[in-house]
Amino acid sequence: MWQWLKKWWKVISSPAKYLSLGLLTLGGFIAGVIFWGAFNTGMEFTNTETFCVSCHEDNVYQEIQGTIHFTNRTGVRAICSDCHVPHNWTDKMARKMQASKEVWAWLTGSISTPEKFEARRLHMAQREWNRMKVNDSLECRNCHEFSYMDFTQQSQRAMTQHSSSLADGSKTCIDCHKGIAHQLPDMKGVEGF
Repeated sequence: MWQWLKKWWKVISSPAKYLSLGLLTLGGFIAGVIFWGAFNTGMEFTNTETFCVSCHEDNVYQEIQGTIHFTNRTGVRAICSDCHVPHNWTDKMARKMQASKEVWAWLTGSISTPEKFEARRLHMAQREWNRMKVNDSLECRNCHEFSYMDFTQQSQRAMTQHSSSLADGSKTCIDCHKGIAHQLPDMKGVEGF
């Protein structure tokens, strides 16, 4: 076995004396497909509720369980990535890079306990609200299409807001729906509260 490994290592580490350029290209292509498959599988795993809950079970996961996004009359349920990760690939990769700060904060202990998480909740919430404001609440609109809303089924207040502020583009979903799935942080000293 050891001799066989040494022989193959010698073949693949020496110049293309034995292998054709075509075989090297094919090998590179196959290696690329395997890498892409592994990369994509890893990215999709980080979009699962299991992955998110591995760090957030004691705080935000508990909160969402009492909301309409978790249990409702239709049985349609949003998971963490539905609201926190854009669906198209480029925006998803950018969001994954941003989220790596949160993973780092958890690994280094900055938000590893409920008390530490609460101390940073306002900062993290504002960062998320700003992100959603900038992208016009893209993640909300993946499920809630404005043009499909039946205003007659909404309360008078909701109907007024949706037909004016959202229609003219002066507001986006997150402007009014902060705390829709998670507890609001302590908002003392925050403008508008």
